[in-house]
Amino acid sequence: QVQLVESGGGLVQAGGSLRLSCAASGSIFSINAMGWYRQAPGKQRELVAAITSGGSTNYADSVKGRFTISRDNAKNTVYLQMNSLKPEDTAVYYCNADIEYTTSGAMGITTLWYDYWGQGTQVTVSS
Repeated sequence: QVQLVESGGGLVQAGGSLRLSCAASGSIFSINAMGWYRQAPGKQRELVAAITSGGSTNYADSVKGRFTISRDNAKNTVYLQMNSLKPEDTAVYYCNADIEYTTSGAMGITTLWYDYWGQGTQVTVSS
């Protein structure tokens, strides 16, 4: 009923830039925090950046000053602008969103919260 679709990954040389997008669609009532995580081979998934519905942001120390997270609430979309990319940024990047969605049942139409994930997009930075 709700989907997160990511785009914008790819192969880039060190020092280059990429912009990731993640659009949420479906029976969405509201969205709280949205964020980007990444997982490199053999490593745990880690938070890269997050943004609240009010625009407050949080970044991993390793990307501060290089990455910028933003969102368009009207489009239910979150972005990650990645500059000065390094080989160690290579990973699968996942979009995450805390979404209140509508559902119908015996009590009529209600809303529920769920933590959704995108399918992931590969970012590869060559040295």
